[in-house]
Amino acid sequence: MNALLTDLYELNMVASYMRRGMNGQATFSLFVRRLPVTRGFLVTAGVESCLDFLEGLRFEERDLDYLRDQRQFNSSDLEAFRRLRFTGDVWAIPEGRIAFAGEPLIEVTAPLTEAQLIETFLLNQVTFETTIASKAARCVIAAAGRDLVDFSFRRTQGIEAGLDVARLSAMVGFGATSNVEAARLHGLVVAGTMAHSYVEAFSSQAGAFRAFAEDFPGRATFLVDTYDTIAGVKDAIAVIKQLSLAGPLGIRLDSGNLDDLARRGRKLLDSAGLSHVRILASGGLDELEIDALVRAGAPIDAFGVGTKMGVSADYPYLDTAYKLVRYADRPVMKLSRGKVTAPGRKQVFRRRRPFGDLVGLFEEAAPARHESLMEPLMIGGRRTEAQAAVAESRRRFEDDYSILPAAARDLRSPRPPSVRFSPALRKLSTDTQRELMSKLGPHGHPTGSLKT
Repeated sequence: MNALLTDLYELNMVASYMRRGMNGQATFSLFVRRLPVTRGFLVTAGVESCLDFLEGLRFEERDLDYLRDQRQFNSSDLEAFRRLRFTGDVWAIPEGRIAFAGEPLIEVTAPLTEAQLIETFLLNQVTFETTIASKAARCVIAAAGRDLVDFSFRRTQGIEAGLDVARLSAMVGFGATSNVEAARLHGLVVAGTMAHSYVEAFSSQAGAFRAFAEDFPGRATFLVDTYDTIAGVKDAIAVIKQLSLAGPLGIRLDSGNLDDLARRGRKLLDSAGLSHVRILASGGLDELEIDALVRAGAPIDAFGVGTKMGVSADYPYLDTAYKLVRYADRPVMKLSRGKVTAPGRKQVFRRRRPFGDLVGLFEEAAPARHESLMEPLMIGGRRTEAQAAVAESRRRFEDDYSILPAAARDLRSPRPPSVRFSPALRKLSTDTQRELMSKLGPHGHPTGSLKT
C-alpha cells in the first residue's frame, strides 16, 4: 500500500524521530471532537479500509526515488523508510456501531514512527466513511420502514467514494443501490429504472414504456414525469394492462409536488386494479424531505436518495482528530484552548439501559452492566479476523439503534447522550495537566480544560 498517501509533515516528523532514535511505543487516539448540530449520533465506519492499508503499508522503490529526487530526505532517512512496516495494534469500535463525540473510535499502539506516519490516511478514511454512514442512517430513520435505494453514484466526489457510499448506505439499512460495480463487490441488491432520455428517444411516451416492459417484463418501473406526470401514470397503467405484466412493477416520480402526485397516482393505480404497483420517489431528496412526506402520509413505497446523502450535503465532514495520548510509558495531552485531549490508552464502556457511554482507561474493568465497545482488530500488524461483511455491520447498527434514546434520533433538534469519563481517567487527566503546567514555570497558564 502506497506510503506516500500522507502529508509531508508526517514524513518530516518520522524522519526526525528516526534520526534521534525516538521510536518507543506510542498510542494515538482518533475521535470526533464535537457533533454537527443536527447529528445526535455517529455510525462508525472506515476502520476496515484502515486495516487494509496498514497490512500493506510500505515504501516502494518508486516512492523512495521520488523522495530522493525531491531532495527532501537524506539517504539514511530513505533507508529507514524502506524498512518501515506497520507492526502495531489497533483497537477500535467495529464498523456499524453507534458512537458519539468525545470517545475514541480507534486507538493505535505502535512504535512512534509507525503510529505517526498513518495519521493522514486514518483520518481521511474514518472522517469520510463515518460522515456518510451517519447521514445515510438519518435517511433510514426518516423513511420509517419504507425502502431506500442509493442513487448517489453520479454525484459522489470520485469513483471510490461512490463504491464506499453504496456499501455504507447498505450497512445502515438501504435495500439496494444503482451502482452495479458496488453491488458486485459487496454482494448488494442492484436496482434501476430508466432515464428521461429513454422516454425522449421514442416517438411517444407510451411507446417507450411498452418497449421497456417488453425488454424487462420482470422488473418494469416507469419514469412517469418526463412530460406530464398524470399522463405518464395513465400510459404506464395502459401498458401494464395491455401486456398483462406481472412481477415487481412500479412508477417513479422524480419531480414536482411528490405528495400530491403520489396521492393522485395511487388513486389511479388502485382504480385500475393495480394496487400492487409500487410508487418510488426521487429527485434531490434528503432525510428532512423524506420525513415530511412520510409524516404527511404520502403513499410512497420507496425513495431513491442520491446527491444529498452521497456527499452528506448539510455537513460533509466531521471534526475528527488523531492525537498522541501516551508515549514511552508516559501519558501526554494537548492543552490548546478548545482542543484539550485526554491522556492514556482508553476503552469505551456502554450501558444499554439506561443508555450511556463511559470512557475509561484501557486497563480498567468494565463496570457492572456495561460492555466494552473497542475490540482488538489488529495485533502485531495483522488483522485478528477477516473483514466484516456488510450484513454483520448492519446487524451491529440495528442492535445499537434499537436502544438509542429517542432524543438522539431526532432529525431536527437531536440531543446526543452525554459521554462521561471514569474517575480514573479524570484523575489521570488532572495529574497530567498539573505536571505539564509545572514544567511551564511561573509564566505558564492553562489555555483549556477537559470537559467530561
